[in-house]
Amino acid sequence: MTAPIGLSVKLPFGTPEEFLQKYGLNVTRGGIYLRSKAVKTPGTAVTLDLKLSNGDRLIHASAVVVFVTGNKGEGLSGMGLKFVTLDEASQRFLDSASAAMPHVRSLEPPLPKNVGPADTSPDAIAPPPPPSAPPAQLPSQLSGRVIVEGATSQVSAPAFEEPTVEPLRTGPIIGIDLGTTNSCAGFAKDDKPQVLKSREGYNTVPSLIALNARGKLVIGHPARAQLLTNPRLTVYGAKRLIGRAYDSDVVQQIKDKFAYEICAAPNGDAAVRLGDRTYTLQQISALILREVKELAQLQLGEPVSRAVITVPAWYNDNQRQAVREAGRLASLHVERIVNEPTAAALAYGWGRKLSQKVLVYDLGGGTFDASVLELNDTVYEVVSTGGDTFLGGLDFDNAIVTWLLAQWAALHKMDFQGDRVALQRITDAAERAKCALSERTEQRIHVPFITMIDNKPFDLDVVLTRAKLIELTSALVDRTIAVCGEVLKSKGLKPSDIQEVILVGGQSRFPLVHEKITEMFGKPPARSVHPDEAVALGASLLARALEQKAGVVLIDVLPMAIGVGIPGGRFKPIIDRNTALPVKRTHLHRTTRDDQAELELTVFQGESDRAQANEYLGTLKLTDLPRGPRGSVSVTVTFEVSNECLLKVSAKEDKTGREVVATLTTRDTPAAVKAKLEQDAAAAPPTALAPVRSEGLFARFFAWLRSLFGG
Repeated sequence: MTAPIGLSVKLPFGTPEEFLQKYGLNVTRGGIYLRSKAVKTPGTAVTLDLKLSNGDRLIHASAVVVFVTGNKGEGLSGMGLKFVTLDEASQRFLDSASAAMPHVRSLEPPLPKNVGPADTSPDAIAPPPPPSAPPAQLPSQLSGRVIVEGATSQVSAPAFEEPTVEPLRTGPIIGIDLGTTNSCAGFAKDDKPQVLKSREGYNTVPSLIALNARGKLVIGHPARAQLLTNPRLTVYGAKRLIGRAYDSDVVQQIKDKFAYEICAAPNGDAAVRLGDRTYTLQQISALILREVKELAQLQLGEPVSRAVITVPAWYNDNQRQAVREAGRLASLHVERIVNEPTAAALAYGWGRKLSQKVLVYDLGGGTFDASVLELNDTVYEVVSTGGDTFLGGLDFDNAIVTWLLAQWAALHKMDFQGDRVALQRITDAAERAKCALSERTEQRIHVPFITMIDNKPFDLDVVLTRAKLIELTSALVDRTIAVCGEVLKSKGLKPSDIQEVILVGGQSRFPLVHEKITEMFGKPPARSVHPDEAVALGASLLARALEQKAGVVLIDVLPMAIGVGIPGGRFKPIIDRNTALPVKRTHLHRTTRDDQAELELTVFQGESDRAQANEYLGTLKLTDLPRGPRGSVSVTVTFEVSNECLLKVSAKEDKTGREVVATLTTRDTPAAVKAKLEQDAAAAPPTALAPVRSEGLFARFFAWLRSLFGG
């Protein structure tokens, strides 16, 4: 077999976006057309390296020549290459490009156009001149790395300053709703909760961080003002990403939908890049919490260092711990992490001496939760919970934007050619129209001068009706109703068993939500709590109860099962979903090989019977085991989940009764975990399967485990 020919192509561009703007018509997921003075014979195998001007690899592929052009002196000289294999980075790049450029989705190499990337081998011709028409800018769905006018990736950004001392546990406790779109803080005085206002006098603080032109970080309303002019350096929706590994499927699927750049933190978590600096999502959330803390201190007139912070009920252990870490970075001692639906139920039932079952429907900017609670005076017991951490107001906005871009294409007979600033203006207009249609039946969406084509300015001017909005978003509302039905079914409940439905979150104002809730439960939802403020007010009431050390009993449940991966890639639940908290479970694990000195347990959280379909939480390694025949050495692993869904892990070797050295690792890649499970399946006989009790593993317990086991 003839060895493949190596072909290196160096581009005169520094970013993937510049390449696509100039030569995007000449690349697809299936191949690429290259201009070259010396073409290869069809059928020739090629190893292609396509690199940016800075040397970064853009596409690395094994390919084969399928056609040539200009070999008889006619027209452009070049060749079409069909990709045979692509590395992962190249595949992600082409997948993201296809989201914004429909032709890229083709699995065949493109036919030649007037331009094409130049081969930099010795026989290559010079790069072609640029096209006469201005290059089209790409929509935000393409990549988080587009450079916006007036902002470059090298803007100097300030370092995040971590606190040097632990926060004090003195003074008042405030309640904080750390939201996807907006955050809200409350304080209860004499059992009367009140919302703390922003510097501008609003009841909420936008959950946005931006790097301004002077290289300073701005928070809240100033950051929102910059979102329209510089989305590249404005972080929003961080709540969807916090506590997740960068290389997880979830992050890889959504990272290109944000205008700012999402990258990997040193520990492997998802992080964001602003200018020349990387910030973890914990640091981004901490900056918002610091702003809220400063507002509280100004309005209460005394130092604030303690808080109750709410999280979506559907958050996994890593995400909850990440929020705790954000509180620490904001110099706040987090007295309690509480689920948002539980906090909303507190705001609803406080002081009313109720005895009823309620369902809290919490549809916010980025997440959805549904929880059934049983209220008995001051006892609030969660019966069942469910949700979706990728379903919220942002998805409703995106549905409208997609429709608006389709309207543009139909009207002007061309794809939208505006830049990220223009697209952000459209997104902002879509959000405003969505809110307006909660109170009216139609709304004009007019965005002037959003792009220039052939030196002529173009506007976007369409009318969106409530009926059309319902058509665009009814599937999203149906997803929330399906979650409500599943939450009821998991505990054998019927809609008629629910006395009240409490709506929480800004998106719950949508008229279709009210219609669907009324249809499902046979009665309209309650209107006794404020959708935007209920969670923060409930958190402040819990904070008040903690200060007084009496008054409220909260009984929560585990939102998703926690368990371990077992050979064959299966998932063994250890603590089931909806188990009342706190809970303590033990599980016996035996060695599967002779003289085995180490046991390794991979831990997941989720509801799938396939380990890889669930959220990977970490790996527990038990070392220095006594030697013996297979199955003769056993270790009892104990998992304790607190009332906040936070975990402690301990292990003891049963024969000697001594504790085992345990090392906790949380950064194995999904691929490494999958390979380990498959290896275990091949090595262990069926009778040796002894699945382990294991739960969400947190970085917070590194030090705890080391001190406990002497590691």
